[in-house]
Amino acid sequence: MVEDPDAGLVALTGQGDAEAASRLVARHLPRMTALARRMLGDSAEAEDVAQDVFLKVWTQAKRWKPGAAKFETWLHRVAINACYDRLRKKKGVPLDETDERADPGPDPEQALGNVQLSQAVDAALQTLPERQRAAITLCHYQGLGNIEAAAALEISVEALESLLSRGRRALKEKLRHLSGAGASGSRTAQA
Repeated sequence: MVEDPDAGLVALTGQGDAEAASRLVARHLPRMTALARRMLGDSAEAEDVAQDVFLKVWTQAKRWKPGAAKFETWLHRVAINACYDRLRKKKGVPLDETDERADPGPDPEQALGNVQLSQAVDAALQTLPERQRAAITLCHYQGLGNIEAAAALEISVEALESLLSRGRRALKEKLRHLSGAGASGSRTAQA
């Protein structure tokens, strides 16, 4: 049986406890929004996906069966599926450029380089096939281990590792032009 730190809150949410639902949202909203933003490349759509995920939590919590997998793994699965749905609807429509992010670092030149690198990585990530993008996002940005990420994607660990490997190679190739600008191979591999 899998020990789940959210099990009690999910059970209470299933009984209609709004406070428990609020605590689940507070605990997981930033990660679900970040996941969706990485998958979709659009902050507004990411917020919509996160809202859809937590609406599903509210409506499905009473059906939750603890012990099979962690609640957070299920949340990632729901968010990934919502992103896939939105990406399918957008097929053929170019994704908007990623949002600029201010870096509060002390060196403006370095900050500009970091923002540009981040934007380049985000743009390259958006060009990957959906499943590779999902695997990289779950493992590198969401911090899930291979077993959890594979469960969230409903694939084997070996299939996940294959997706990660292909995705990393594609990112490295797409970002190779940055290697002369100070980006190291290990930095792009971590993208």
